[in-house]
Amino acid sequence: MSEYQIGDKVTAFYKTGKYIGEITDIRPQAYLVKVLGVLKHPQQGDLHNPKEVQVALFHERKALSYREQTNVPKNMVKPYDGPIPQYADTLKEALQKMKAELMADPSPFAQLSLKNVETLEKEYF
Repeated sequence: MSEYQIGDKVTAFYKTGKYIGEITDIRPQAYLVKVLGVLKHPQQGDLHNPKEVQVALFHERKALSYREQTNVPKNMVKPYDGPIPQYADTLKEALQKMKAELMADPSPFAQLSLKNVETLEKEYF
């Protein structure tokens, strides 16, 4: 018996992002979650070398799209209680929060991440 049911609203951590979503399927090790909002924008750069700039490729990481579905390990899913905000509003707020944190950080990682954020802002909005 699984802890959550199809249709339940949840928060889901995926890579370095956090999302509001709805469970659309239950798999043996994961829930299939449809993205409805962004609570934390994914960190920029190489997931395997966090906060490093001397990597083969400094990735531009986008947030999962509205209604995009992704498998989330069961232990990374928590209940969500509250109204579901507009996706575009949550994306903008999550990106602005990340941008503010990066602007307060003088490290080379933060400066490179800010360049990615500026590109993402143009693509998103």
